[in-house]
Amino acid sequence: MSITIWHNPRCSKSRQTLALIEARGVAPHVRLYLKDVPDIGEIAAAVDLLEIAAIELVRRGEKTYRDAQIDDASPERLVLAALAANPILIERPIVFANGKAAIGRPPEAVLDIL
Repeated sequence: MSITIWHNPRCSKSRQTLALIEARGVAPHVRLYLKDVPDIGEIAAAVDLLEIAAIELVRRGEKTYRDAQIDDASPERLVLAALAANPILIERPIVFANGKAAIGRPPEAVLDIL
């Protein structure tokens, strides 16, 4: 089984989700998405797999959110562009497995796709 996690090691939920996956005997591909930034197409694909609107993937508590000038009324393409330009805004962690995706908030939420 191939599993990928968009991971931020500074985030406790991301670390907990990674540990949960590893505890199941799986060594996922760890993508440090703040350094290996997903492009608009990859983010759009993640949104599709998550079955959410792009704005639901945005971390609204980040200072960068206010600077990005996006909100619930923003067109999807603008939100995707803001996420690609400011990856710190991407909710984390995101786990991809078995043609599905899940956000690890709480970490146990990813168990359904493993």
